[in-house]
Amino acid sequence: MSNTSNALTIGQVADTIGVSTHTLRYYEQAGLIRAVGRTQAGHRLYSPADLDWLRFLMRLKATGMPIAGMQAFAALRAEGQQTFGARRDLLVAHRDAVLARIADLQANLGAIVDKIAYYEGEAAGKTSAAESQARRIDDTSSFSHSEKEKDSPWTTRKTSVTRKAGTN
Repeated sequence: MSNTSNALTIGQVADTIGVSTHTLRYYEQAGLIRAVGRTQAGHRLYSPADLDWLRFLMRLKATGMPIAGMQAFAALRAEGQQTFGARRDLLVAHRDAVLARIADLQANLGAIVDKIAYYEGEAAGKTSAAESQARRIDDTSSFSHSEKEKDSPWTTRKTSVTRKAGTN
């Protein structure tokens, strides 16, 4: 690295991106990080470009990409511009997996919001006595849902998200 004035130590990089120095060393061993510059004493010095790449890796990790997927992407990146298409395809597949997880989370959040609204209605006395009795029975029983209960206010939204091919 020719310009050491912008270089960061492993500790500075770890603090900046919120990982341990051990994690950075592991990422280097795992092939996720290109060989970084070193001082004469052998201490790692990270360039701003290294920091940008690490931030991108952290985004991949935060969105659920497994280490193997990150390694595949890093290997393609190391091969240069001729792998742009393959890298794009990998990211498209990952994006689709993330969108499916988001849709699943939104459906589950909808069920939670529905349940909150039910409890708020109960607290305000807005639920009929019959609905209250049905809920008390449902809360204390281990019966499976019958056809009669299917349209009960107790039921919540069902998820209908399916994973696309090529996702985890």
